[in-house]
Amino acid sequence: MRIATYNVEWFNALFDDDDNLLADGSWSKRHDVTRADQLAALGIVFNAIDADGVMIIEAPDANRRKSTVKALENFAKFFGLRARKALIGFANHTQQEIAFLYDPDRMAASHDPQGEQTGKHGASGAPRFDGAFRYDLDLDRTPEVVRFSKPPLEVSLTMKSGQMLRLIGVHIKSKAPYGAEGRKEIMRLSIENRRKQLAQSIWLRHRVEHHLGAGESVIVLGDFNDGPGLDEYEKLFGRSSVEVVLGDGGQADGGQTNLFDPHADMALRRKIGASPTTSRFYIASQDRYMQALLDYIMVSPDLVARGAKWRIWHPFDDPACYRTPELCSALLSASDHFPVTIDLDI
Repeated sequence: MRIATYNVEWFNALFDDDDNLLADGSWSKRHDVTRADQLAALGIVFNAIDADGVMIIEAPDANRRKSTVKALENFAKFFGLRARKALIGFANHTQQEIAFLYDPDRMAASHDPQGEQTGKHGASGAPRFDGAFRYDLDLDRTPEVVRFSKPPLEVSLTMKSGQMLRLIGVHIKSKAPYGAEGRKEIMRLSIENRRKQLAQSIWLRHRVEHHLGAGESVIVLGDFNDGPGLDEYEKLFGRSSVEVVLGDGGQADGGQTNLFDPHADMALRRKIGASPTTSRFYIASQDRYMQALLDYIMVSPDLVARGAKWRIWHPFDDPACYRTPELCSALLSASDHFPVTIDLDI
């Protein structure tokens, strides 16, 4: 079985209000890429990874007029994908949904939210992801109330073999200080956003512990907009949100309550030196590209033992991608993130 996570930049802008593909010569929201070219590139990438299930981050919008499910299923039909059935969880207001596209011949999948529903005042523990979470992060004896702008997608997955998995698709809110003016305001907003992000990660970690305690197989995957050492504000709180969700250090031999991702493990072990990357962004002010490790597939110990094999489909760092010009070019045109896959013997 192959499961993937893929953040598709501006996927929503490639569909009209009837959820049909806009495969024309107009510019996409990506710089210097037409809608037809971005769609063609995405078709190449999705066919190349050939996953049984793909957790799509920044999926097309869901509202009273538009359907994420219809748009993705139209996309899958157009490009002849095996993964052709889609589902979403709690829709959000950011035009960036979290959705799961999967092969119905290989598995059955459903949105299966866990936890208690909360009112506006929230609850501690692990409430439902469309609610609110109460947690005292600054130790002032007054819990903050935190919400997800993009509630994680909880998928109950049953393979044809009968194997059951819990998937949690994640797009943790970015901690960039948007709208801030001046050094003090930037610092204040950065710390506030880091605090919110850490609380969201603790909330997610509580859910992971619930599943592990029940003996369930768990995969947490998606875009964390974070990683060890990504910014200086991490030092104020001692660890990144990635480390929080992984558990005690995220080491493979760290115990049955930890999740594991080899790329996170490498980054955590190497504070200086080479590290894997899953995204590539152009920095206009510096006229250069920056790469970062933002996308992860974290799995429970029982799945690590099932022949787990991870791969980042990086156009330059993955030899097979680099040696295939059509795929290499498509990965660069399709999105500013690259797919991450895991193969499991299930």
